[in-house]
Parts: sequence; C-alpha cells; structure tokens
Amino acid sequence: MTAISIIGSGNMATAIGTRAAKHGHTVELMSRDAAKAQALAQQIGNGATVGTFGARPAGDIVIVAVLYASAVDVVTHYGDALAGKILIDITNPFNADATGLATTPGSSVSQQLAAAAPEGTQVVKALNSIFGHVLAQDVPLDALFAGGSAEARSRVAAFLQSLDLRPLDAGGPEMTHVLEWAGILLMGLARNGAGFDLALGAEIR
Repeated sequence: MTAISIIGSGNMATAIGTRAAKHGHTVELMSRDAAKAQALAQQIGNGATVGTFGARPAGDIVIVAVLYASAVDVVTHYGDALAGKILIDITNPFNADATGLATTPGSSVSQQLAAAAPEGTQVVKALNSIFGHVLAQDVPLDALFAGGSAEARSRVAAFLQSLDLRPLDAGGPEMTHVLEWAGILLMGLARNGAGFDLALGAEIR
C-alpha cells in the first residue's frame, strides 16, 4: 500500500483516515489544530502520524478535507510543498441551505485549487458524494471522481479501489463541477424520503 496525507481533522478526515488505515495505508494527519490531529491519530491507530501543517506532506496523495470556503487558502498556504502531489478535493460548496452551489461552471473548487496549486500538482474531485458516516461503515460503495490528468485519475482510481470502493471515472476537470452537483443530489434524496444512510451508485450492464 502507500502513504497518504490528510489535511484536516474533522468528520470526513476521520472517516477517510480510518478506512485507509484499515486497508493498509499509512496515514499522516495535518491540521491547524495540532492537538486535534494528535487525538485523531491516536483514534485511528495503525501507525497514523501527525505532520506539521504547511510542511511538505509525506504522502504522494494528499486529501484536502477542509470546508470548501478555506480550501483555496489552505492550498495557497502550502504552496510549493504540494508540488508534484495528487490532491483529492472532497469539498462540497453548498449554498446556505444546501439547495444549490456557491460555485459556477468552469470554477469548481477543484479548478480553483488547481489554479492555486504549484505547477505539476494534479487535483481530482472524489468522495464528495459519499456521506462520511456511510464511508465509515467500511462497506463496498461506488465512488465517483473527476479532474486532473488521465494518469492522476488512474492513480486515484487505484487508491479508491484499495479502500474497497468501486471507482467510477466521470472525466476531466470540466466534470468536477458536475460532481459538486452530485453532492446536492445526494442531499436532496436524503432530505426527501431516502434518508441519510444512502449512497449514490451506478448499475453497469
């Protein structure tokens, strides 16, 4: 398996880090709140470590698990420390009541991160259309993803598959805004009868 770094220490960082560690990955946690990151590393166990916020991440795959409003600032803060990395953007830029998006076509959070990141950094949108508590159940799920280069998407697909997720490639950077709407679709279904224990999936014949 491989080493991954997670920027953030909230619910999604917990779900992703725990699942990754269970499936044999080495997990590094990086957070502005070092004490919270340390507590989460101890909770995850399996050799999880804490890195210095803003320093070069140990993992070749770096998961940006912060609120969308601060994601660009975080990537800007890391600057050249992210050069050559693959960033997985899990953010959902919902509006105030989660009925629409705060982003527009051509300016998804992933595309904003790619613009802020150093040259050679690839940004792939993934895991934003899976609720954290569902991901934490460690059951097989479909995982939609998009963005970055074909090579970057291939590496992200392999990582997702290693977590017992079925990777479904939706295409290049232009599709990352579509995946942000997939997050809205998930919320709409959950609020209107399906409940919050559901997950999106595709039947491939």
